[in-house]
Amino acid sequence: MAKLTINDVDVAGKKVFMRVDFNVPLDDDLKITDERRIEMALPSIKSVIERGGRLILASHLGRPKGEPNPKFSLAPAAEALSRHVGQAVKLASDTVGPNATELVENLKDGEIVLLENLRFDAREKSGDEAFAAQLAEFADVYCNNAFGTCHREHASMYGVPAAMGGKPKTVGSLVEKEIKYLSGVISTPDRPFVAILGGAKVSDKIKVIENLIGICDHILIGGAMAYTFSLAQGGKVGKSLVEPDKVDLAKELIAKAGDKLVLPVDTHCGDDFNKDCNKQVVAAGEIADEFEGLDIGPKTAAQFADIIKSAKTVVWNGPMGVFEMPPFDEGTKIVAQAIADSEAISIIGGGDSAAAIAQLGFEDSVTHVSTGGGASLAMLEGKSFAAVDVLDEK
Repeated sequence: MAKLTINDVDVAGKKVFMRVDFNVPLDDDLKITDERRIEMALPSIKSVIERGGRLILASHLGRPKGEPNPKFSLAPAAEALSRHVGQAVKLASDTVGPNATELVENLKDGEIVLLENLRFDAREKSGDEAFAAQLAEFADVYCNNAFGTCHREHASMYGVPAAMGGKPKTVGSLVEKEIKYLSGVISTPDRPFVAILGGAKVSDKIKVIENLIGICDHILIGGAMAYTFSLAQGGKVGKSLVEPDKVDLAKELIAKAGDKLVLPVDTHCGDDFNKDCNKQVVAAGEIADEFEGLDIGPKTAAQFADIIKSAKTVVWNGPMGVFEMPPFDEGTKIVAQAIADSEAISIIGGGDSAAAIAQLGFEDSVTHVSTGGGASLAMLEGKSFAAVDVLDEK
């Protein structure tokens, strides 16, 4: 069943509580260095104000540990959003206190109030019901437009819609799109369906691999997690980043997945963690004691690109090597290029994979780039999200 969207609801003259993800990166001068999270929330924000809704926005920013901290104020986000929507966005100095209450009560049609950082109140993360009920009292309609925190049962994510009774509880366009690709496409993929998993730790991706074994045609493994699999096969990994305590688990996954699991055949190594180190390409499992694996090798990159070429659905989560440090970015670049060139439905998990796709200029050549690293991983694990389940069906 599809979820009720904010566009399905008449918002004219109504107060809409919209949970957004304005957890944007700030520099030392508290200037936003990347506004994408704000920009991606704009379609649903504009939809509400252009149809005469009275919009109450709520978000967290950083980790302020449950108390006010000017370093994590949403003031820079309010300023950026004002620019994007062409009107002043009022920033409340609190979340459910007197200032927020006054600004919400005086909201007019088409206006926006942004509540101060939800995590300035410890009750947000604890999912406190009384705090959620206070937030819920502000609004006639709820909208979840914050995919990055959909896997959390925080007060604003779960408690507020749960406290809204029979009032409409909707998804914004951002969450609607994430569910469509990460849940919908993956549950009934066009085949061959290829998953590419990288990053540092097998432990981060265990549940994903276990879930995808039953769904995918191929699972390509890169990044440092490949060295734990290499160790499980009796290979030499030198100084590579490995998880010795996960070797038995890696053996189980190799046995369970069979031919579906495609491991690197060669490795690009260095004798130090910098771009000027001594480098060599060796067969997988043959890394010398003083070297560490920092990227998949050229044969592996070519093999992965070949498998991607014939795919109809591709999911990618995690870089193939140290993509921030040439020349150990080569494997990630070749995989990204292959995905961009393919005709497959391509879904890029959040975090480093999204950063790599953006850095390489391929954002417009893939089908969907997820906005939530942790949330996209949880969805790939096949988890259900209470914060989404609580919303209304169409």
